[in-house]
Amino acid sequence: MRLLITGATGYVGSRLVCALLRQGHEVVVTSRDTRKLDRFGWSSDVTKVAMDVDDPISVKRAMSDAGHIDAIYYLVHAIGTDDFASGDRDAARNVAEAARDADVARIIYLGGFVPGGGDLSSHLQSRADVAEGLVVEGGPELVWLRAAVIIGAGSTSFEIIRYMADRLPVIPEPDWITNEMDPISIRDAIHYLVAACESSLPPGEYDISGPDHARYISILHEYISAVRFPRLRLPVFGVSTRVAGRLGGMFVPVPASLTEELVTSLNHPMTASEHRIRELVPPPEGGLTPMRDAVRASVESPYPRSVCDLNDLHHLADTDPAWAGGDWLRVKRTIGETIGGTLRVSAKIAGAFLSSRP
Repeated sequence: MRLLITGATGYVGSRLVCALLRQGHEVVVTSRDTRKLDRFGWSSDVTKVAMDVDDPISVKRAMSDAGHIDAIYYLVHAIGTDDFASGDRDAARNVAEAARDADVARIIYLGGFVPGGGDLSSHLQSRADVAEGLVVEGGPELVWLRAAVIIGAGSTSFEIIRYMADRLPVIPEPDWITNEMDPISIRDAIHYLVAACESSLPPGEYDISGPDHARYISILHEYISAVRFPRLRLPVFGVSTRVAGRLGGMFVPVPASLTEELVTSLNHPMTASEHRIRELVPPPEGGLTPMRDAVRASVESPYPRSVCDLNDLHHLADTDPAWAGGDWLRVKRTIGETIGGTLRVSAKIAGAFLSSRP
C-alpha cells in the first residue's frame, strides 16, 4: 500500500515509518520543511512532501504532489501552543477534506481515551475534536485508535515521569495520582497502528492498551524500582492537576506548556472501555508487553541510535527530543557535541593552514 504519514518526525510517527517500510509499504512523509526529514534514518527510503496542515491550500497541494494514497496516518498535534484546541480541529478538517478530494480511502488517527463525565482538560477535549474534524461528508473512513500513556524512552509522558523521579528526592503523591489508567508500550502501539491500514480492520473507534490495568502512580513506582534508586513518598492534598502541571513544568526539561497540559489531563481515569481490537488483530509475537517490561526496557536504553536501527522500540532514538533520556545522557550528549564541534573546527583550521603552505 501507499501510505502517507503526518507527524512522521514525532516519537510515534518516526518509529511507525520504520515499521511500515519493513512491511513493504510505500511511505510518503510530510513536513512544513522537508529538509528537517534528512536527519532520520529512513529519509532516503520515503517520498517527502511539503505540507502545512494549518493551511488548506498547502494540504491540497501536498495531496496532489503525493500522488495516489491508500491511507493517511494522522499523528500531528499542537499541544502546548496557544489556542491549540481550535487549531488542531481546523487542521484535521483541512486534511480530511483534501483526502476526500484525492479519493483516499482511510484515515488512521491515534488519539487518547476520552473519559465520560464532562469537564475535560483542553488536551483531552482536543483529541476528541480532532476525531470529529477528520470525519467529513463523502470523506475517507476513519479508524480512531485511542490510548492512554505510551511507555518508551522518548515518549513525552514517560520522560516527565523519569525527570520527576530522578530530580525529586521526595515524591509528592496527590490523591488523583491513584486514578486508574491502562498504559500501552510503544511496541504494541506501533503493532496496532501498522494493522490499522488493512481493510481487515473495519473502520471505527478502538481502545488500545497493554495487558495491565494500573494507576498513574504505577508507572512511577515501576520506574523507581527499575533504576533502583529509592525515593521517599509524601501524600499531599488539595493540589489540582493544573497546579501540579505548572509546578512540574519548572522541574523538568520537557517544554513547560506541554507538561502542564499533559499533567492537567490526569484528573480523569484513563482506562480502556472495550478490547474489540484484540479480537480482530492478532497480538504481536510474544504477546502484549507488560508494563514492567516496557518500563525496564526504556530505562535500559543504550546511547541513542538511528530510529530504524533500534534493537528495541522502547529505546531512545537519536532523533527523539534533545531533552529526552535523563540528565546523565543530556550531559554526555553535550560533552560529545562540544568535543565534536571543537574537532571539526580544528580540522578546518588545520586544513586551511596546510593548503596555504607553499
